[in-house]
This record gives sequence, C-alpha cells and structure tokens, in this order.
Amino acid sequence: MPLGAEPTLPLSQKIDPKNGADVFTNLGDLIDRNRAQDKLAIIDLGSPLGPREYSYGEFDALARGTAKALVTKGLARGTRVALLGNNSAEYFATFCGIMRAGMVAVPVNFKFPRETIHYIIKNSGAKFVFCDTPRRADCPIDLPVIEISNGGLDSFIDSSPFKSITPTKNEPAMFLYTSGSTGMPKGVVLSHQSHLWVVKTRLDADDLINHVFLIAAPMFHMNALALAQLAIAAHATIVLLPEFNAAAYIDAIKRFRCTWLTAVPPMIAMILRDPSLEKSDLSSVKNIRMGSAPVSESLMSATRKAFPKAAVSNAYGTTEAGPVVFSKHPKGLVQPALSVGYPHNGVELRLTGVGAPEEGVLEIKCPALMNGYHNRPDLPQPMTEDGFNITGDVFRRNENGFHFFVGRTDEMFVSGGENIYPGDVERMLESHPDIAQACVVPIEDDIKGQKPVAFVIPRAGSEPSADAVKTYALAHAPAYQHPRFVWFLEKLPLATTNKIDRAELIRLAHKILAANG
Repeated sequence: MPLGAEPTLPLSQKIDPKNGADVFTNLGDLIDRNRAQDKLAIIDLGSPLGPREYSYGEFDALARGTAKALVTKGLARGTRVALLGNNSAEYFATFCGIMRAGMVAVPVNFKFPRETIHYIIKNSGAKFVFCDTPRRADCPIDLPVIEISNGGLDSFIDSSPFKSITPTKNEPAMFLYTSGSTGMPKGVVLSHQSHLWVVKTRLDADDLINHVFLIAAPMFHMNALALAQLAIAAHATIVLLPEFNAAAYIDAIKRFRCTWLTAVPPMIAMILRDPSLEKSDLSSVKNIRMGSAPVSESLMSATRKAFPKAAVSNAYGTTEAGPVVFSKHPKGLVQPALSVGYPHNGVELRLTGVGAPEEGVLEIKCPALMNGYHNRPDLPQPMTEDGFNITGDVFRRNENGFHFFVGRTDEMFVSGGENIYPGDVERMLESHPDIAQACVVPIEDDIKGQKPVAFVIPRAGSEPSADAVKTYALAHAPAYQHPRFVWFLEKLPLATTNKIDRAELIRLAHKILAANG
C-alpha cells in the first residue's frame, strides 16, 4: 500500500473528507474515527535507532491517555500546561492531550535562554510541564515535570476511557509565544474555535488524505503546528523530523516519498545549497508552501527548478490571525510569483496608512483571530475598534487584487528622510545573477541617521565583489536604498524559528566596522 494511501473501507464507514471536519469540536481531537485507524499517522525520525511508526489508533491512544492522566492528577479545566522539547510523536500527542482535557497547551521555544524559558512558563501561569530529556534542566524547579521521551510518556498515560471535553465559546486551547524580536515574548491566546475554523477551511479547499507531509519546523511555532493539525484532520501521514537539517530533510523526502512541504524561506534556501540535492529523487513533491518570511524571485525560481513537479506557493499568516489569509483569485488569474495571493473569501482585509488602499499596513478580521495577549497589561492590544487585527506588515496591492509583502513596520528604518524596508532591498539584490541570498540591516550614520548595509551569500561558483553589488543596486533601485557596505558570508544566522536573525547581523556589522576602524 502506498505510504499516504487509505485502506479500502466499506461504503458505510466512509465519510466525505470535506464534510468530515464538521464533527470536530476540540482542537486536540482531530481524528476522524470513521476512517481506518490502522493507517500510518506519524513516522517519527528522531530516534537514533531508526524511524518509529504510529498508526492513527496508536496516536489517538497516546493523546487520550495523556488527557485522562492530567485529569486524574487533579488538574482543573483551564490549567496551563507547558511543553518543552524537540519535535516528536510524543510531543504532538501530549499537545493534543492537553487540549482534549480542557487545559491550555503552552509550547515553549526551548532555544531561548533559560531565563526567557522561565519567564514564559511563569507568565503563562503553567502549573505542569512536559519535556524531553535534554530539556529537563531548563524546567523550573518548583513545578511538577514529566519527561515524555525514552518511554516516559508511556509510563504517564492513563489508558482508561476518556471523552474529550467540548469547549465553550472562545475557550482558550493554546498560548503561542511570539519570538520576542521586539521585547519579551508575548503569549497569543488562541481558542479552540479559532483554529478549528482554520482546519475546516483548509480541508474544504483540498482533499489531502493521500498526502505525506514533511514537518521539520519547530512545533512551538504556528508554521509546524498548523500543518500537523491539518494533516491529522485530513487523515494523511506526517513524516516528522526532530529539527531542521538540510541533508536530513532531503533524505526524508527521498526515503518516504513526501508530497507536501512547508518551510520558511531560509530553510528552502539551505536545501537548495546542499550537495545531496542533485543526486536525490524528489519527484514525489507536489506542493511546497513557503511562509513566515519574505520570498525572493530568485529563491522562487530556484525552488521551481529543483522541484519541477511541485506547485510552489508564497504564503502568509500570523500567529495573531492564523494562516488562512490569502487564496487563489476568484477569476482564476495566475498568481504572480512573489504575490501571497488574493484575499480569502472568509477573511476581511484592508490596507491602512499613507498610500492606502494600494499600499499600507495590513489589517485582518476573520474567525481565527486571537483572544488577545495573555497577562501583558503593559502592551496595547493590536486591534482596531471595529475588530481588525493590526499586523504591522506592509503590503502592496496590484490592479487585480493580488497582494505583495513589502516589509515589517518594526524592521523599517529611515535613512536621510527616506523609509527603507529591508525586504524591498533584499529582493532587488537577490535578482543579481551572482547572489543567492541577501539580508539588509541598518547601522548608525552621523548624517543620514541610519544607512543600509548588506550581508550576501554568493551563488555557487560565483565571486561577486562588494563594488559590483553596490553598482548593481544603484542601477536597479533608488540611490538611498543601496547598501553602503557589502559583506559576504557562507550562511546567514538563523533565529530560533529558522528565520534570519537580523539582530545578530546588526551586531556582526558593528563588530566588523569596529575592527576596521
């Protein structure tokens, strides 16, 4: 039987995949039990002993047993429960079990410093922690902790019967903490209904049951969690890597004939530069969804060349408003390569500020909106009086209604009175035939206030000079956008969510300038 295929069931046991989602009421319980429970749900590649396989029935039992054990221990409905660990079947089952029990799952970015980890757990009000063995030392000493790796979850679960709770309206299901690039991380409160709408909406768009989804992005981030929830609800198969590694990612596609990839653009860029790519058969891939960071035309082109049978899309979503924002054009118009699409018919969008309605800050209203930020009275809620979420992301809209990401308002800087969005400059630089990737950051300037500098990864076999890059920029963009310094790197530093770490590059720029006097 093909890896992603569903065993044949009697007609009486079949259920339309587009209507089956209507039975889901709890975000932690997305298993359609009218489908074959012996189908492969998860292939976990995190063990040194080899892949570990879980059927839908086995995964269901882990999640249900976790829920029952939490209730048996006396934890009340609404209790926050933290999760600290690498991607694993146990991690995802525990995440689901917490919500089945009517408690709130709090995935924590374990790559943060221990002080920040403790801040998140305290801010969330968590009373219990699940972790894997390597993260045990990072758990607060004053909370009960269960290690879920090495058989720990099997020892914890309670196998007696348990029925998932039915949430009330707007009842929190999970707190997802943002990366904290502009301060301490913020806990985004998301209800069961908000992301059940996401799952149902995405299931209505496609029949996904025969897909094999590869997940390597961290499960403390919306990118991976939303995809895992979708795959389980679709009764598809997940191939799960503990963390991203380009060679391991390519090998997983090849070995398990993965059909669906979701990744942030820096991950795809690293895959395209890995030497194992050329000798690997990746013809199984049918869909590649890039999101959570800007996509350049050169990266889009290179991705399509490496995966000629795949539909490659440039996606957009936020933690506060969910991953369903844009879609296909209602008149069937071809989506431009760098566009994130046309507004989804279930979402209200508008662009505000200078340049609106053709350009401005994107505001979103949809059923996936967050309840708010948890326990942060010091922060203004990013909501308008009429219920739109203010994303802080600037977009342009063309004459056909397609939207294009310009940049973050908190990344924009002013040079000599001109607003510079790094993404604009990066896309221009990456159109250079000798440049594979670029990142632009600001440094201080006595006259201009700030000025742009660029870190560049050359294409394989190319050796562009800094002067050549600056000359190209002057010829292809306004003069104020051209990088005053250009430095070459073999790779760009990544933050904990696999996005480019701009703060680290600013520090590196200052270090280089100081060393050169």
